[in-house]
Amino acid sequence: MNRLQKPTKSPNELMRYAGWGTQLFVMLGLGVYGGYQADKFLELRLPLFTLLIPFIILLVMIIQLIKNTSKRKSEHDK
Repeated sequence: MNRLQKPTKSPNELMRYAGWGTQLFVMLGLGVYGGYQADKFLELRLPLFTLLIPFIILLVMIIQLIKNTSKRKSEHDK
């Protein structure tokens, strides 16, 4: 392969990241909804759970993405 050519990504790899993005979107939506319902049930004036639950989900998903991509990179280097 020429130095100037970009390596192309396989369709499977692109679908994997599209699936991850969809999963992130759905999880954040469910987190916001669940947090809103928890705040409403506990009658909190500050939307604590509405903010906290999606933030935790986002952190977990980013950690998951980093672990998966670093694992794939190390497998690819072998």
